[in-house]
Amino acid sequence: MAVLVWVAEGTWPACVDAAAQWAPPAAEVALLAAAAGQGADTAHGAFAGLLGRGRAGRDPGARIAAMEVAAVAAMLDAAQARLTRPSTSRTLTGRPERALVEAAAGADLLVLARDGDLERLGPHSLGPVTRFVVDHAPCPVLLVWPRRPTTTTLPPPPAPGAPAPSGPPPGA
Repeated sequence: MAVLVWVAEGTWPACVDAAAQWAPPAAEVALLAAAAGQGADTAHGAFAGLLGRGRAGRDPGARIAAMEVAAVAAMLDAAQARLTRPSTSRTLTGRPERALVEAAAGADLLVLARDGDLERLGPHSLGPVTRFVVDHAPCPVLLVWPRRPTTTTLPPPPAPGAPAPSGPPPGA
């Protein structure tokens, strides 16, 4: 059994803990993270726009890209240490949501966490990347909360005799 665990900043401990709990002992666990490179691209564009081209030695884009790669490697190392079982790790490149869906093509289970509005239950608890992956994953998905939510945020029940909702609630 191949289990993929999405390691993303802020939510990875919950994903690793869920994999440790739910993945069979003989499962092959792979930890995946993304180095999107958006910060480096933004810094390079700002530098080139403000100061012009031809200053490659002073362009902060390469330094930011190196820092991003180091941060992703440190996060994967921390995730492997927390998992306390044999696993592999891989850094995905490109758009994170598409890279993760492609990586999940041969998996038996994908573990990821909610990353949107974590104060309330409901569809807004999924950020755009997680929503895309949940909607397009070619394998079963174990979706976990980074911290246990409360049910006090449930909307009130419908009035007696009101028709059942057919779509998302108004304003959602």
